[in-house]
Amino acid sequence: MPNAVEVKNLSKSYGKIKAVAGITFEVGENEIFALVGPNGAGKSTTLRIMATILTPTSGSASVYGLDINKDADKIRQIISYLPEEAGAYKNMSGIAYLRFMAALYDDDGKKQTENVNFAIQITGLGSRLKDKVKSYSKGMTRKLLLARTVMTRPKLAILDEPTSGLDVINSMEIRRIIRDLSNQGMSVLLSSHNMLEIEFLSNRVAIIDQGKIHEIGTPEELKQKYNSKNLEEVFLAVTTTK
Repeated sequence: MPNAVEVKNLSKSYGKIKAVAGITFEVGENEIFALVGPNGAGKSTTLRIMATILTPTSGSASVYGLDINKDADKIRQIISYLPEEAGAYKNMSGIAYLRFMAALYDDDGKKQTENVNFAIQITGLGSRLKDKVKSYSKGMTRKLLLARTVMTRPKLAILDEPTSGLDVINSMEIRRIIRDLSNQGMSVLLSSHNMLEIEFLSNRVAIIDQGKIHEIGTPEELKQKYNSKNLEEVFLAVTTTK
């Protein structure tokens, strides 16, 4: 079985600016793999390339053996992507939004129902799904969007800052959901600025800065290597001593 993700010497340039500069990493099956780095480090660009939204300038990348350039349509059938700034239709109720998205994902009515029922469980919103999205808090909206992202049970979920701006309770709930989905067989490629979140969630971590990956390892391996108490200290050591 191929890795969920394989990236080799991947680069993305915008004119003279190199957003991603020859990075290499892999994500194993059922693994939660995190990209962390300062703003503008290349995290979101990398996630968008893997989601087949952007095309790389050079290098190669694959998802379960499918090439992101040659097999983009096939890849889109087995992945899902949650951007940091994603939104839902505010004048729809939560349940109407989930049903709408399920119909976009699949033509089969039975499959649509299965996906919606799965999403309902993930949101944990209960009767609030009958209310319009514009009445939701940011945490409720983010749960709805995460449920929409994973309702099809993708082989790979790509999550950009999944708990951005959320309070502790909502953040912990979304982390629990992501961990549970991984335990059920889903691979996850995510980005976050929250080092506590990364340490709790991730099997392995890559620290990226200025478009280059400077370290890869488990949270424990990285803490031991840098004699650090937590990933924040590791992050500072890596990004300030390059």
